[in-house]
Amino acid sequence: MGYLLNMKKKEEYKELEAEMFHYDEWITNVNPEDIKIEIEQLLNYCEFTIVNFTEHFFPVKGYTAVWLLAESHLAVHTFPDKYKTYLQISSCNNDKLQLLKQKLTSL
Repeated sequence: MGYLLNMKKKEEYKELEAEMFHYDEWITNVNPEDIKIEIEQLLNYCEFTIVNFTEHFFPVKGYTAVWLLAESHLAVHTFPDKYKTYLQISSCNNDKLQLLKQKLTSL
């Protein structure tokens, strides 16, 4: 998968101000495989560095995934019975975050 390829990318140190930028949104896609592919593509497009990825499928319904980023993290939590997914991201790179927000309209 692409996120495994991106995880091999070497992290570069960049000194930043101690500030974080946050964004959250409800999206309508609740399919875990679709979400995983779309978020990975989105993170790569916005040039976030994926450090790690983990996911959990709940017994009856529901899915949670977290992408650990060099720039912080992105998490999704599905609510299939409500046909919506909660997405939240925190990042120390506001430029990348703003680009991600613009691109989220396609999900």
